[in-house]
Amino acid sequence: MTGRAQTQDETRERIIAATMQLHDEQGVAATSFVDVARRAGIGAATVYRHFPTLGSLVTACGAHVWQEMAPPRPEQAPGIFEGLDGLEDRLPRLVDELDGFYRRGALRLTKAYADRHLIPELDQFLHAVDAGVAALVREALKDETLSDAVLQLVFSLTDFPVWGSMQRIECDEAERRRFTTMLIRCAITPG
Repeated sequence: MTGRAQTQDETRERIIAATMQLHDEQGVAATSFVDVARRAGIGAATVYRHFPTLGSLVTACGAHVWQEMAPPRPEQAPGIFEGLDGLEDRLPRLVDELDGFYRRGALRLTKAYADRHLIPELDQFLHAVDAGVAALVREALKDETLSDAVLQLVFSLTDFPVWGSMQRIECDEAERRRFTTMLIRCAITPG
């Protein structure tokens, strides 16, 4: 790599790091290119040269965030439940997997949910997250015969905003996961 190319890559990474810090502090929509430039110690024109649109900057940050949060991916779902037979083993694994993911990504998911209606790239990012979560739910419940309405209820119970609300229950994490597992079991039990 030439010196110029290396400098450009370093500047690009500095812009992304500054943007991610600002997004964590003040949210995605509230972060301006001027804020990013100031935080990165460069001119605003340099930010625009590397990222001509807000969407391109958000997408670049999203790639880094995806690596850090490690959200569930649809193709991983079968392996997560491999060797587990029956709902009694599969539901706790589902809840544990989602709890771990939501804990890793809580701050950034909260910021993304807050601004998803303003920035299409955030909405796309969260749709990809939702697809991974849905794949885990489907795989955990693959042996169950469920109506679409019940499946939608389980999707709702395993959604990040519901997880966030559950964090306000005054109990330890293990008990909170047991509560979530019980809620899902109740949702899928007929009658």
